[in-house]
Amino acid sequence: MKFTDGYWQIREGYDVQNPADIRDIAQTADSMTVYAATKVIHTKGDTLNGTLLKATFSSPMPDVIKVKWNHHKGQVHHGPDFHINEQSADVHIAIGEDQAELVSGGLSVVVNRKQGWDIDFLYEGKRLTGSGWRAPAYIRDPEKKAYYREQLDLGVGEYIYGLGERFTPFVKNGQIVETWNEDGGTSSEQSYKNIPFYLSNKGYGVFVNHPERVSYEIASENVSRVQFSVEGESLEYFIIGGGSPKAVLDNYTKLTGKPALPPAWTFGLWLTTSFTTDYDEATVNHFVDGMAERDLPLAVFHFDCFWMREYQWCDFEWDKDMFPDPEGMLRRLKDKGLKICAWINPYIAEKSYLFDEGMEHGYLVKRADGSVWQWDLWQAGMALVDFTNPDAVNWYKSKLETLIDQGVDCFKTDFGERIPTDVVYHDGSDPQKMHNYYTYLYNKAVFELLEDKLGKGEAALFARSATVGGQQFPVHWGGDCSATYESMAETLRGGLSLGLSGFGFWSHDISGFENTAPPDIYKRWVQFGLLSSHSRLHGSTSYRVPWLFDEEAVDVVRAFTKLKCSLMPYLFNSAVESTQLGLPMMRAMMLEFPEDRTCATLDTQYMLGDAFLIAPIFNEEGDVEYYLPEGTWTNYLTNEIREGGRWYREQHGYMTLPMMVKPNSLVAVGHVDNRTDYDFADQVTFHVFELADGASAQAEVVSVKGDKEMSASAVRAGNVIELSAIGGEKPWSFVLRGVNDAVTVEGGISEPCEHGIRIIPEETAKIVRVIL
Repeated sequence: MKFTDGYWQIREGYDVQNPADIRDIAQTADSMTVYAATKVIHTKGDTLNGTLLKATFSSPMPDVIKVKWNHHKGQVHHGPDFHINEQSADVHIAIGEDQAELVSGGLSVVVNRKQGWDIDFLYEGKRLTGSGWRAPAYIRDPEKKAYYREQLDLGVGEYIYGLGERFTPFVKNGQIVETWNEDGGTSSEQSYKNIPFYLSNKGYGVFVNHPERVSYEIASENVSRVQFSVEGESLEYFIIGGGSPKAVLDNYTKLTGKPALPPAWTFGLWLTTSFTTDYDEATVNHFVDGMAERDLPLAVFHFDCFWMREYQWCDFEWDKDMFPDPEGMLRRLKDKGLKICAWINPYIAEKSYLFDEGMEHGYLVKRADGSVWQWDLWQAGMALVDFTNPDAVNWYKSKLETLIDQGVDCFKTDFGERIPTDVVYHDGSDPQKMHNYYTYLYNKAVFELLEDKLGKGEAALFARSATVGGQQFPVHWGGDCSATYESMAETLRGGLSLGLSGFGFWSHDISGFENTAPPDIYKRWVQFGLLSSHSRLHGSTSYRVPWLFDEEAVDVVRAFTKLKCSLMPYLFNSAVESTQLGLPMMRAMMLEFPEDRTCATLDTQYMLGDAFLIAPIFNEEGDVEYYLPEGTWTNYLTNEIREGGRWYREQHGYMTLPMMVKPNSLVAVGHVDNRTDYDFADQVTFHVFELADGASAQAEVVSVKGDKEMSASAVRAGNVIELSAIGGEKPWSFVLRGVNDAVTVEGGISEPCEHGIRIIPEETAKIVRVIL
């Protein structure tokens, strides 16, 4: 929200008060509060009839500093509030005549007492950002509505990322962002997943701790600052340090919650009925069997909206005309090795029998007069489940529990964005704050039920809406994209932004949701989709099985699905890392290469884990332009070598794309290519890529439960490479990519293979030495 008219003037009718004169600093054992007048005080009489703003600095955990601004703190506080995981922090406070300082870990805030208002945030002594003249403000608009604003400095060459899943330009400088969940598709400034956290390429993040609307002006109202504002008498934000973008994400997700580990089967290919298509069990079997007949590995079958009767979403009852034997149908599908997903949302249509139940027991969100809030958008007469009511949560869970008992393994938790503000909640929550927060309660309830019924580590959602903390309930997908290359590119931008907002796992509708893609776009999107964390074929008005596009599409789906299955030892270890460090599996280039300035703005390529660089192709000619950071890179699919530090232009058919492996990488590859939940350590092969003299590479292999099973390493000294694998008694081997021969192999044998030479250890060998 803008409050100024250019740099000097205030907008007409607005009263803006800035801290101008620090009057006192109070200290407790772990915090300090700065009292600042909004005018310079010369005499005691100047203190009368004036405003005193308060800024309290504290630390919820090492390397994080909380800033709490207050004007009048006597306001009644209504939740909800984001859950903050506070840890013990060793806080040091020093208050002197010229400055005051609070230190937490490597992060510090310095208040300069002699310069009006001037504070600096530093990490390991290096300034990150600060708040200075006319930056913080308490504001009244022409209607006397109160706002609090902060402005933090932007340095030269500093870029801002994140703020949720945003389909606008990847670098947020120059943009206006409103954190207000909306069902706006992927082609506008609106977002399904608004996260009031941004990441700077200077190695820090800022989390505004407000579930309600937060308005950002990012190098827009003031081009050398990031401005954020909220309505009300207070403002709270966290400066998050760490020294690198990865460390900042680790700290942010320590604060707000780490992603759970999705089950290994979720990483396979999902196929859906699509949205408004006509289907019954015969249709489902036709597609499932068609996939099997064409050797297309399928992991999950998803039933979209019309598994329920029209006008009755949601009543969680199968349309008996189409599915007369749902339990038997699900059992037959599961006998084919499939997991089952069912579409749901948190809305109850008036025609649903659940509407009367919910209205009678007070389980639905109400209006101020006590009546049930309803409208006709989406479903006629629909109401919302009130997830602030514990009884309503249990009621909702009980309906889903019946589906799980029938054989459903996971839920697509659609919607949750169109949440009204002219309502009353059971627990008295503020409707403005609940607008975004509603999705957290919705997805949390469903995820908890799945964990309770299926066990920890077996719960998975396919969620569209999210807010802070929602990353704990994966997986999320990108919403309603269109079947165009432009929409494919904006989808990737949204996923990269979400990954820089603390979300580890993300998917999208392969070939676009709206309209039906031509075969070319379908095949290019299949490549991108199966080199994403999660992969789903889904659409609106038409089916998405590949043979409806052309026969080559069948070959492309087969090749890339099998490729993903074979890479599961590497991918699932990357997934475990995401849960431990809060890193996305699909990583923006700036996250993996923060020191490479060229990577700072790249949004048409990404890293899949820390080893693979993926550059999707966004045109029918097959042309692609991509950048490689320094080093010698290898195309995993073609074995071609490329020297980094430069751009490349290439042309690819549908079976290849730039899938480049970083030098000095050790990639664990499995022996199974038709499923994603198998014994990753059994017969695993470690591929060694461009190991430089004096370099080493490591890899770990985990079980399908995420437990560490094996560690491997490759170390090179001159023309000697030492290979080792520790843990378990299962057979393993190494492939030296691009190496054609070895002089000697001590502790094993070598044999030629399509990618170089394969090193097979002797039965009892733990270490193999290869002399090149």
